[in-house]
Amino acid sequence: MTAPGDLLQALFLRLKSDKSLSALLGGAGLLERATENAAFPYVTFGQTSAFDWDTGAENDDDQLITLHVWSKAHGEDETLAIMAAIKARLANAALVVGRRGKTRLSLEFTEARYDEDLLVHHGLLRFRALTQENA
Repeated sequence: MTAPGDLLQALFLRLKSDKSLSALLGGAGLLERATENAAFPYVTFGQTSAFDWDTGAENDDDQLITLHVWSKAHGEDETLAIMAAIKARLANAALVVGRRGKTRLSLEFTEARYDEDLLVHHGLLRFRALTQENA
C-alpha cells in the first residue's frame, strides 16, 4: 500500500529538484502548507483522495493529488508558467514510492482563475497516481 504521505513526499522531492520551477518560485515557494507570511508565488499541496474507482472503497493504489499555485502577479502569466513547469515535471512521471512498485502520474484536471476575495491568481492541478505492484 502506498500511503498518501509517502506519495506527497516523493512529489515534493521531485518538484523541489526542478531548477526551472525553483527559479519561477523564487527558491522556497514549495510549501506543504502556507503560512501568513509566505512569499508569493508559491505552491501548496491540497486534498489527497484514495479510493477504488469501481467500488468507491478506500484504496491507496489509486489516489488523486491536488496542487495549488498562488500568485499576486499582475495578470495570469506567472501562474500559467508555474503550472506549465509542474505539468512538465509530473505529467506521465513514474515514481518509486516505497517497496511496492512504481506509481505513475497522469494529469486529470487544470484550472487557473483570479480569486477576487483573496486578490490572488489561483491555479489548480489534479493528478491521478496509480501504483502498480512489483511483479
